[in-house]
Amino acid sequence: MYESHFGLREVPFSITPDTSYFFTSPHSQEALNTLLVAARTGEGFIKITGEVGTGKTLLCRKFLSTLGEEFVTAYIPNPYLEPRTLMLALADELELTLARDVDQHQMLKSITFRLLELASQGKQVLLCLDEAQAIPIESLEALRLLTNLETEKRKLLQIVLFGQPELNAHLQSPVIRQLAQRITFHYHLGALSRDDLDYYLAHRLRVAGYSGGRLFSAAAVRKLFAATGGIPRLVNIMAHKSLMLAYGEGRQQVDKKHVEAAASDTVGGARQRVMPPWPWIAAAAAGLLAAGGGLAWALTK
Repeated sequence: MYESHFGLREVPFSITPDTSYFFTSPHSQEALNTLLVAARTGEGFIKITGEVGTGKTLLCRKFLSTLGEEFVTAYIPNPYLEPRTLMLALADELELTLARDVDQHQMLKSITFRLLELASQGKQVLLCLDEAQAIPIESLEALRLLTNLETEKRKLLQIVLFGQPELNAHLQSPVIRQLAQRITFHYHLGALSRDDLDYYLAHRLRVAGYSGGRLFSAAAVRKLFAATGGIPRLVNIMAHKSLMLAYGEGRQQVDKKHVEAAASDTVGGARQRVMPPWPWIAAAAAGLLAAGGGLAWALTK
């Protein structure tokens, strides 16, 4: 909508986890380095935690895309599954074809055979589980038993857990204390610092094709940090709305008032009501109408 106005190829602040926008802040780079080192050791569980919106899924995808050909990876984005269904999901990721009525014993035997087959080819198998705080305890225990499978040199399966801080409490259950002891590497992903935020905005704008001067004023960046606490998802949401507001006014720079309006309209942001609800939609509509009645045309389609 506002891309051509600001000289962008695409929307720079989407909340979709696109690895081309991965920003190497100190936190995210340290987390990625931890994952890469841990993966190459081939032992036990790895745990990455972070608050909602800090970029765990993007980190996971960047990690998977960075691994070399010696890795076979499996990714389960929603592991709120009972043990049998979780094992079936893993089998599917490993490209195993199982009978619909396969029993537990045969399923585990098939998974084990597949893991041994891949190990004989020099492959390391790594399973990433996103939203791991939602995994039932019984399913975590089933995963732990799978990591008992090993050759004389290394584990046949390595598991990375990505989850919110509630995962830590989950792992304190006495029922799965053996699993908690097997977490050999862990990292907590934090928010962006105030200094990081300037670079983060510039990075995403550059990836989206922007080549002009400073697009977010210094006051706008200060307000954006105050309103978001440096949480990347909130930054993306408010930055996107702020760009729409500036576009609606025909401005070439986002200022503090645009961020204030965006924050007042965002759940989780600063609740400073300075404009009516959904001001960014109204501003975008004004911009489209000024550009030649585009909104009216769109509403008739």
